[in-house]
Amino acid sequence: MPQISSLMADPRNIELLKALLDDPRQPVTRLAEHVGMSAPAVKERLNRLEDAGVIRGCRLELDPKALGWPITAYVRVRPVPGQLPKVAELAQKMPQVAECHRVTGEDCFIIKVHLDALENLDLILDRFLQYGQTTTSIVQSTPVPLRAPPLPKAAKKR
Repeated sequence: MPQISSLMADPRNIELLKALLDDPRQPVTRLAEHVGMSAPAVKERLNRLEDAGVIRGCRLELDPKALGWPITAYVRVRPVPGQLPKVAELAQKMPQVAECHRVTGEDCFIIKVHLDALENLDLILDRFLQYGQTTTSIVQSTPVPLRAPPLPKAAKKR
């Protein structure tokens, strides 16, 4: 398996990643034109980036509002002693849970949920309250939507 640091030291790999961020569905031939390489060479680079875990498949992004889930909330959970695994299991089973992160601090979990109506928030919270305390924040707006982490700066060509 190639080293991630060596893959990220290559400016062409950085350019490939930038191009994929702009349009993840573009064909390899267009990527090849963009970086000035052959399509088979680009395909090989993409395979190496996938093998190294830099690229993790392509995801389809769905709009929760368009699917009838107009409300997003973050629920912080502080489990009572011995109930930590139960919170994670419950979150995995609930289709309204979009993300669940185990975190440091007073709360052990931050859970992102989608709701069809505000009155259904109690149904979600009641299930988590079996295992500990919850604190909830409802999302009003999203000034910075989900985005990729910053790419390393490409080394200058000599």
